[in-house]
Amino acid sequence: MIRLGILGYGNLGRGVEAAAAQNPDMELCAIFTRRAPETLKPATDVKVVNVSEIEDWKDKIDVLILCGGSATDLPVQTPQYAKMFNVVDSFDTHAKIPEHFANVDASAKEADKIGIISVGWDPGMFSLNRMYANAILPEGNDYTFWGRGVSQGHSDAIRRVEGVLDAKQYTVPVVSALEAVKNCENPTLSTREKHTRECYVVLKEGADKAKIEAEIKNMPNYFADYDTTVHFISLEELKRDHSKIPHGGFVFRCGKTGLNKENNHIIEYNLKLDSNPEFTSSVLVAYARAAYKLNKEGQKGCKTVFDIAPAYLSPKSGEELRKTML
Repeated sequence: MIRLGILGYGNLGRGVEAAAAQNPDMELCAIFTRRAPETLKPATDVKVVNVSEIEDWKDKIDVLILCGGSATDLPVQTPQYAKMFNVVDSFDTHAKIPEHFANVDASAKEADKIGIISVGWDPGMFSLNRMYANAILPEGNDYTFWGRGVSQGHSDAIRRVEGVLDAKQYTVPVVSALEAVKNCENPTLSTREKHTRECYVVLKEGADKAKIEAEIKNMPNYFADYDTTVHFISLEELKRDHSKIPHGGFVFRCGKTGLNKENNHIIEYNLKLDSNPEFTSSVLVAYARAAYKLNKEGQKGCKTVFDIAPAYLSPKSGEELRKTML
């Protein structure tokens, strides 16, 4: 039985709790929180512990799954707790992954532990498919589209605008761009040509609608480079129609083979997710199994999805996998 711990109990932590229950070879032993433990109400019968006591659990947990955010939580927590546990995180700030890897690698090697970082669907499953496709079709172009789905970070950015009560933002692929890629036209696409952004915004009483719309559409790093539509709706409509956190997307590789590059090929991988955090959590739990197996073999240090053979994710033996899935 693989003994799991969760650090953080937001959407991702609740998803890990549910995913662990679907894996008979795993046992969720504890949820660690910075809050008062009595304020948490887990969906399952699992112990809730204040994070100040986490060191007492070093010999009671095989893998700690870190469910914090990439901006401020994981850059500190993953290296810190890799000194005590095998750890898995979903760090998704792409530009900072090499730095995060180096920090976790140093901590994990020092403690003879495994740290697996940037696990999820992008980075994660999408990364694997990009790598496989590039290796198979060295002559070609990559395309990644996200959505239609809720972007948590962009939604938060809108909520920080003065006069906004609540909001949800959807990233939406441009259909004409998708079709051009699927037709192997190998288009050169700008940021604006690949995605649009749809915002559903609830205003505080007396807020300036025109001012808020302009501020959203011109927000650098979030909306200024996209065609953005802002819909003002009631709080009741937001709760009724936009309470879920769906997402998904596509990874394409358009490539050519033949001595004269006469044959076109396209590799496509797509996801359509009712719940972004629950799917990400399911990937985290599969890689927690890999962390456990790797550590049992005596391996140590930081790994990414590129470094781990697929069989490590499965509860089945090599013999079973060869018989049922090859």
